[in-house]
Amino acid sequence: MSSLPFTFGISEFTTMPWSFDQDVARYAGLGVDSIEVVEAKLDDDRFADQMRSIADAGLTISGIQPRIRTFFGSRMMPDPKGVEERTTCLRRSIERLAAFAPGVPFITNTGAHPQGDMAEAMEVVAEKLGELGRIAADHGVTIALEPLNPTSANIESAIWTIDQALDVIAASGSDDVGLCLDYWNIWQNDDVEAAIARAGDRIFTVQASDWRTPRSFADRIVPGDGVIPLAALIEATRATGYDRPWVVEIFSNEVTDSLYDDDLETVVRRCREGMADAWERHDLNG
Repeated sequence: MSSLPFTFGISEFTTMPWSFDQDVARYAGLGVDSIEVVEAKLDDDRFADQMRSIADAGLTISGIQPRIRTFFGSRMMPDPKGVEERTTCLRRSIERLAAFAPGVPFITNTGAHPQGDMAEAMEVVAEKLGELGRIAADHGVTIALEPLNPTSANIESAIWTIDQALDVIAASGSDDVGLCLDYWNIWQNDDVEAAIARAGDRIFTVQASDWRTPRSFADRIVPGDGVIPLAALIEATRATGYDRPWVVEIFSNEVTDSLYDDDLETVVRRCREGMADAWERHDLNG
Protein backbone atom coordinates (compact mmCIF):
# COMPACT_ATOMS: atom_id res chain seq x y z
CA MET A 1 0.00 0.00 0.00
CA SER A 2 1.45 3.36 -1.03
CA SER A 3 2.46 5.84 1.65
CA LEU A 4 0.50 9.01 2.26
CA PRO A 5 1.87 12.55 2.61
CA PHE A 6 0.32 12.76 6.08
CA THR A 7 0.04 10.56 9.16
CA PHE A 8 -3.24 8.66 8.88
CA GLY A 9 -4.92 7.63 12.11
CA ILE A 10 -7.98 5.65 13.09
CA SER A 11 -9.90 5.97 16.34
CA GLU A 12 -10.85 2.68 17.90
CA PHE A 13 -14.41 4.01 17.98
CA THR A 14 -14.41 3.58 14.19
CA THR A 15 -13.94 -0.16 14.61
CA MET A 16 -15.95 -0.52 17.81
CA PRO A 17 -17.03 -4.13 17.12
CA TRP A 18 -13.37 -5.22 17.08
CA SER A 19 -11.44 -5.82 20.28
CA PHE A 20 -8.35 -3.78 21.17
CA ASP A 21 -6.12 -6.66 20.13
CA GLN A 22 -7.88 -6.97 16.78
CA ASP A 23 -7.46 -3.23 16.18
CA VAL A 24 -3.73 -3.34 16.83
CA ALA A 25 -3.22 -6.52 14.81
CA ARG A 26 -5.10 -5.24 11.75
CA TYR A 27 -4.57 -1.50 11.50
CA ALA A 28 -1.03 -1.41 10.11
CA GLY A 29 -1.94 -3.89 7.37
CA LEU A 30 -4.78 -1.59 6.36
CA GLY A 31 -2.49 1.42 5.90
CA VAL A 32 -3.07 2.98 9.32
CA ASP A 33 -0.12 4.83 10.85
CA SER A 34 -1.54 5.90 14.19
CA ILE A 35 -4.18 4.66 16.64
CA GLU A 36 -6.48 6.71 18.85
CA VAL A 37 -6.74 4.48 21.90
CA VAL A 38 -10.15 3.96 23.52
CA GLU A 39 -9.41 3.07 27.13
CA ALA A 40 -12.69 1.18 27.50
CA LYS A 41 -11.32 -1.42 25.06
CA LEU A 42 -8.33 -2.21 27.25
CA ASP A 43 -8.27 -5.26 29.51
CA ASP A 44 -7.54 -4.09 33.06
CA ASP A 45 -5.49 -7.22 33.75
CA ARG A 46 -3.15 -6.75 30.80
CA PHE A 47 -3.43 -3.12 29.72
CA ALA A 48 0.31 -2.49 30.03
CA ASP A 49 1.14 -5.30 27.61
CA GLN A 50 -1.61 -4.11 25.28
CA MET A 51 -0.28 -0.55 25.25
CA ARG A 52 3.25 -1.82 24.56
CA SER A 53 1.91 -3.92 21.68
CA ILE A 54 1.05 -0.75 19.74
CA ALA A 55 4.67 0.11 18.98
CA ASP A 56 5.44 -3.55 18.29
CA ALA A 57 2.77 -3.41 15.56
CA GLY A 58 4.47 -0.40 13.96
CA LEU A 59 1.83 2.10 15.10
CA THR A 60 2.08 5.39 16.92
CA ILE A 61 -0.56 6.76 19.32
CA SER A 62 -2.45 9.86 18.20
CA GLY A 63 -4.52 10.32 21.34
CA ILE A 64 -6.27 8.56 24.19
CA GLN A 65 -10.00 8.55 24.87
CA PRO A 66 -10.28 8.01 28.63
CA ARG A 67 -12.94 5.65 29.98
CA ILE A 68 -14.59 8.65 31.70
CA ARG A 69 -13.84 11.65 29.53
CA THR A 70 -16.39 14.28 30.63
CA PHE A 71 -16.56 16.33 33.80
CA PHE A 72 -20.34 16.30 33.94
CA GLY A 73 -22.46 13.29 33.08
CA SER A 74 -23.46 12.58 29.49
CA ARG A 75 -25.71 10.24 27.55
CA MET A 76 -22.76 8.07 26.58
CA MET A 77 -21.30 8.07 30.12
CA PRO A 78 -23.95 8.94 32.71
CA ASP A 79 -22.09 7.50 35.70
CA PRO A 80 -20.50 8.40 38.02
CA LYS A 81 -22.63 11.48 38.65
CA GLY A 82 -20.37 13.89 40.54
CA VAL A 83 -17.81 16.24 38.98
CA GLU A 84 -15.18 15.40 41.60
CA GLU A 85 -15.51 11.65 41.08
CA ARG A 86 -15.39 12.03 37.31
CA THR A 87 -12.32 14.28 37.56
CA THR A 88 -10.65 11.65 39.71
CA CYS A 89 -11.40 9.03 37.04
CA LEU A 90 -9.78 11.25 34.38
CA ARG A 91 -6.75 11.73 36.59
CA ARG A 92 -6.40 7.98 37.10
CA SER A 93 -6.54 7.40 33.37
CA ILE A 94 -3.69 9.85 32.87
CA GLU A 95 -1.66 8.32 35.66
CA ARG A 96 -1.97 4.75 34.39
CA LEU A 97 -1.59 5.32 30.64
CA ALA A 98 0.67 8.34 30.20
CA ALA A 99 3.89 6.35 30.49
CA PHE A 100 2.91 4.40 27.37
CA ALA A 101 2.02 7.49 25.34
CA PRO A 102 4.48 10.34 25.97
CA GLY A 103 3.44 13.65 24.46
CA VAL A 104 -0.02 12.35 23.55
CA PRO A 105 -3.28 14.27 24.21
CA PHE A 106 -5.96 12.80 26.46
CA ILE A 107 -9.27 13.82 24.90
CA THR A 108 -12.11 15.23 26.98
CA ASN A 109 -15.25 17.30 26.73
CA THR A 110 -17.46 19.06 29.21
CA GLY A 111 -20.43 16.74 29.53
CA ALA A 112 -23.88 18.18 30.17
CA HIS A 113 -24.70 20.28 33.23
CA PRO A 114 -27.64 18.59 35.00
CA GLN A 115 -29.60 21.88 35.07
CA GLY A 116 -28.48 23.00 31.63
CA ASP A 117 -26.31 25.78 33.11
CA MET A 118 -23.76 26.05 30.33
CA ALA A 119 -22.04 29.08 31.85
CA GLU A 120 -21.39 27.25 35.12
CA ALA A 121 -20.30 24.15 33.23
CA MET A 122 -17.67 26.15 31.37
CA GLU A 123 -16.39 27.68 34.61
CA VAL A 124 -16.20 24.34 36.40
CA VAL A 125 -14.52 22.59 33.47
CA ALA A 126 -11.94 25.37 33.13
CA GLU A 127 -11.03 24.96 36.78
CA LYS A 128 -10.78 21.18 36.54
CA LEU A 129 -8.77 21.38 33.32
CA GLY A 130 -6.31 23.65 35.13
CA GLU A 131 -5.88 21.00 37.80
CA LEU A 132 -5.55 18.15 35.32
CA GLY A 133 -3.24 20.19 33.10
CA ARG A 134 -0.70 20.15 35.91
CA ILE A 135 -1.12 16.40 36.33
CA ALA A 136 -0.74 15.88 32.59
CA ALA A 137 2.42 18.01 32.49
CA ASP A 138 3.91 16.02 35.37
CA HIS A 139 3.29 12.84 33.35
CA GLY A 140 4.56 14.17 30.01
CA VAL A 141 1.21 14.30 28.22
CA THR A 142 -1.45 16.90 27.37
CA ILE A 143 -5.23 17.31 27.46
CA ALA A 144 -7.38 18.18 24.44
CA LEU A 145 -10.85 19.68 24.98
CA GLU A 146 -13.39 18.84 22.29
CA PRO A 147 -16.39 21.03 21.43
CA LEU A 148 -19.22 18.83 20.18
CA ASN A 149 -21.87 19.38 17.55
CA PRO A 150 -24.97 21.42 18.57
CA THR A 151 -26.95 18.17 18.31
CA SER A 152 -25.18 17.19 21.55
CA ALA A 153 -25.88 20.39 23.51
CA ASN A 154 -27.06 19.61 27.05
CA ILE A 155 -26.81 15.90 26.19
CA GLU A 156 -23.07 15.38 25.83
CA SER A 157 -21.64 18.87 25.96
CA ALA A 158 -22.02 22.48 27.10
CA ILE A 159 -19.89 23.82 24.23
CA TRP A 160 -20.25 23.47 20.47
CA THR A 161 -17.90 26.04 18.90
CA ILE A 162 -14.17 26.34 18.58
CA ASP A 163 -14.25 29.76 20.23
CA GLN A 164 -16.16 28.45 23.25
CA ALA A 165 -13.54 25.75 23.65
CA LEU A 166 -10.74 28.31 23.32
CA ASP A 167 -12.37 30.41 26.06
CA VAL A 168 -12.41 27.41 28.40
CA ILE A 169 -8.84 26.51 27.47
CA ALA A 170 -7.67 30.06 28.16
CA ALA A 171 -9.52 30.12 31.49
CA SER A 172 -7.79 26.88 32.53
CA GLY A 173 -4.51 28.79 32.62
CA SER A 174 -2.61 25.71 31.42
CA ASP A 175 -0.34 25.53 28.41
CA ASP A 176 -0.86 21.77 28.50
CA VAL A 177 -4.57 22.07 27.69
CA GLY A 178 -5.48 22.47 24.02
CA LEU A 179 -8.12 21.68 21.43
CA CYS A 180 -9.43 18.47 19.90
CA LEU A 181 -10.63 19.64 16.49
CA ASP A 182 -13.31 17.26 15.22
CA TYR A 183 -14.54 18.34 11.80
CA TRP A 184 -17.92 16.58 12.18
CA ASN A 185 -18.56 18.65 15.28
CA ILE A 186 -17.40 22.09 14.15
CA TRP A 187 -17.84 22.27 10.38
CA GLN A 188 -21.05 24.30 10.74
CA ASN A 189 -19.48 26.93 13.03
CA ASP A 190 -19.73 30.47 11.67
CA ASP A 191 -16.56 31.40 9.74
CA VAL A 192 -15.02 28.10 10.77
CA GLU A 193 -11.75 28.60 8.91
CA ALA A 194 -11.08 31.84 10.79
CA ALA A 195 -11.86 30.06 14.06
CA ILE A 196 -9.36 27.34 13.17
CA ALA A 197 -6.79 30.04 12.52
CA ARG A 198 -7.49 31.54 15.96
CA ALA A 199 -6.90 28.13 17.53
CA GLY A 200 -3.41 28.06 16.03
CA ASP A 201 -0.94 25.92 17.91
CA ARG A 202 -3.50 24.98 20.54
CA ILE A 203 -4.82 22.31 18.16
CA PHE A 204 -3.53 19.13 19.78
CA THR A 205 -5.36 16.56 17.66
CA VAL A 206 -7.63 16.44 14.60
CA GLN A 207 -10.51 14.06 13.94
CA ALA A 208 -12.50 13.65 10.72
CA SER A 209 -15.52 11.83 9.35
CA ASP A 210 -18.38 13.03 7.17
CA TRP A 211 -21.91 14.36 7.62
CA ARG A 212 -25.37 13.41 6.55
CA THR A 213 -28.43 14.65 8.44
CA PRO A 214 -28.19 12.36 11.48
CA ARG A 215 -30.62 9.48 11.85
CA SER A 216 -29.49 8.79 15.41
CA PHE A 217 -27.37 10.48 18.05
CA ALA A 218 -24.30 8.86 16.46
CA ASP A 219 -24.55 8.69 12.68
CA ARG A 220 -21.24 9.56 11.07
CA ILE A 221 -20.05 8.37 7.69
CA VAL A 222 -16.82 7.78 5.78
CA PRO A 223 -14.84 10.88 4.75
CA GLY A 224 -15.86 11.88 1.26
CA ASP A 225 -19.34 10.35 1.47
CA GLY A 226 -21.02 13.45 2.87
CA VAL A 227 -21.09 17.25 2.70
CA ILE A 228 -18.29 18.42 4.99
CA PRO A 229 -15.77 20.56 3.03
CA LEU A 230 -12.85 18.44 4.19
CA ALA A 231 -10.29 19.87 1.77
CA ALA A 232 -10.96 23.43 2.96
CA LEU A 233 -10.80 22.43 6.63
CA ILE A 234 -7.57 20.54 6.07
CA GLU A 235 -6.10 23.60 4.36
CA ALA A 236 -7.12 25.87 7.25
CA THR A 237 -5.71 23.43 9.79
CA ARG A 238 -2.41 22.94 7.99
CA ALA A 239 -2.02 26.72 7.82
CA THR A 240 -1.79 26.75 11.64
CA GLY A 241 1.29 24.52 11.44
CA TYR A 242 -0.52 21.41 12.62
CA ASP A 243 1.60 18.36 11.77
CA ARG A 244 0.22 15.60 13.98
CA PRO A 245 -1.95 12.63 12.92
CA TRP A 246 -5.21 13.08 11.04
CA VAL A 247 -7.60 10.66 12.71
CA VAL A 248 -10.86 9.26 11.39
CA GLU A 249 -13.36 8.86 14.20
CA ILE A 250 -16.73 7.36 13.30
CA PHE A 251 -19.69 6.51 15.49
CA SER A 252 -22.41 4.52 13.74
CA ASN A 253 -25.07 3.52 16.24
CA GLU A 254 -28.80 2.84 16.01
CA VAL A 255 -29.09 3.20 12.22
CA THR A 256 -30.22 0.51 9.80
CA ASP A 257 -27.16 0.96 7.60
CA SER A 258 -24.64 1.12 10.43
CA LEU A 259 -21.03 0.98 9.31
CA TYR A 260 -20.42 -1.27 12.30
CA ASP A 261 -22.37 -3.95 10.42
CA ASP A 262 -20.18 -3.60 7.31
CA ASP A 263 -16.86 -5.30 6.69
CA LEU A 264 -14.69 -3.14 8.93
CA GLU A 265 -11.52 -3.72 6.94
CA THR A 266 -13.29 -2.21 3.94
CA VAL A 267 -14.52 0.68 6.11
CA VAL A 268 -10.96 1.46 7.23
CA ARG A 269 -9.64 1.30 3.65
CA ARG A 270 -12.43 3.62 2.48
CA CYS A 271 -11.62 6.05 5.30
CA ARG A 272 -7.99 6.12 4.20
CA GLU A 273 -8.99 6.69 0.58
CA GLY A 274 -11.42 9.44 1.54
CA MET A 275 -8.83 11.32 3.58
CA ALA A 276 -6.23 10.88 0.84
CA ASP A 277 -8.66 12.31 -1.72
CA ALA A 278 -9.47 15.32 0.50
CA TRP A 279 -5.75 15.91 1.05
CA GLU A 280 -5.07 15.74 -2.69
CA ARG A 281 -7.87 18.22 -3.44
CA HIS A 282 -6.46 20.54 -0.78
CA ASP A 283 -3.00 20.33 -2.40
CA LEU A 284 -4.44 21.05 -5.83
CA ASN A 285 -6.31 24.06 -4.48
CA GLY A 286 -3.19 25.27 -2.77
